[in-house]
Amino acid sequence: MRTEQMLEKKEFVMPTKVISGIGVLKHVGEEAKALGIRKAMIVTDQGLYRSGLIQPVAEQFKQAGIDVHVFHEIAGEPDTCLIALGAKTFQEQKCDGLVAVGGGSSMDTAKAIGVEAVHGEPVIRFEASERGKPLEKRIPPLVTIPTTAGTGSEVTQWAVIKDPERQIKFNVGGPLIPAHLAVIDPELHLTMPKTITAATGIDALSHAIECYTMNQSQPLTDAVALMAIEYVAKYIRRAYANGHDIEARYHMAQAAMLAGLSYGSDSAGAAHAMAQTLGGMVPVMHGQCVSAILPGVMEYNWMGAPQKFARIAQAMGVDTRGMSTGEAAKAAVKEVERLVRDLNIPSLQEQGADPGQIDRYAEAALEDPQTFGNPRDLDLDAYRWIYRRAFGLETSIL
Repeated sequence: MRTEQMLEKKEFVMPTKVISGIGVLKHVGEEAKALGIRKAMIVTDQGLYRSGLIQPVAEQFKQAGIDVHVFHEIAGEPDTCLIALGAKTFQEQKCDGLVAVGGGSSMDTAKAIGVEAVHGEPVIRFEASERGKPLEKRIPPLVTIPTTAGTGSEVTQWAVIKDPERQIKFNVGGPLIPAHLAVIDPELHLTMPKTITAATGIDALSHAIECYTMNQSQPLTDAVALMAIEYVAKYIRRAYANGHDIEARYHMAQAAMLAGLSYGSDSAGAAHAMAQTLGGMVPVMHGQCVSAILPGVMEYNWMGAPQKFARIAQAMGVDTRGMSTGEAAKAAVKEVERLVRDLNIPSLQEQGADPGQIDRYAEAALEDPQTFGNPRDLDLDAYRWIYRRAFGLETSIL
């Protein structure tokens, strides 16, 4: 890391109260009542709504005297049209609080609905880029209840939303958007399918690795990132092999939350720049997309932060005794690639991406603001190489 970047002013903001543990869902109603919520809009996806999982969650709020309206219109990753519909529903139902139940899509949707509800303007006007303006008001009280262990959106300062017109995803965020309360109950994760367990788990690992090695990292984010890496390395295979392993589910839920905290007030790097922009063009699952890209990004990046990559190898459980710093850094790349194979992550091509579009994908990634955070300088040729590596058109040089 460049010395001037390491020593410049840093901020870490965490306005979210976190309660976690087996069975803590039973406390959510009283916790929400303490936030002043009288009528909550539960934001969730169609699959979870059909599964019946939302009914016992809603019952917890009703028992605390909180009225509930369920908004279950999420069918994929959220876009600006969905957010507009959600904000309109929130106002029409006279709600004063939000409850996100589900994965990153549900939590990002709820955050963005909150932005529109308090500002009275489309969320796209607050895009975290030169196009947008900063948030001015705190969103309504928001409770996040993750049912997957991956995005960390329950504690992050970001929401990722699609813009169908530009075919991109954009970020909206800052200290006014995080949840007021995160309720992390691993019992809600026990029925997560293997494919979701794998994809969301590697997404959490990617958050931790990228935020640990990014140019804007700081000691506080380094600490939670390393713990997240250790938890994923130790428990993700167990959670994948046996979805009812409550100990593994607990630690993966903690890993996702800690990795979310590792974002701090900043961004990630090339893997998320690529996955975020590709997801605006191709209907890929974010976690699977990141998982397929991460090993190539790490191979490209290791020489930009060799000491940190060597420490990642140790956190992944690699015995680095007798290795040079460079050898240990390369071992981290190989270990992550082995994990991706063990979890049967589909290739980018199997996910629907087109190797004939590499130039287009690379150009979009270069424009993503997360490129700035990458520990090794990036240009168009670099992104082309990483994409070719992810498509299997380049052989590893380690």
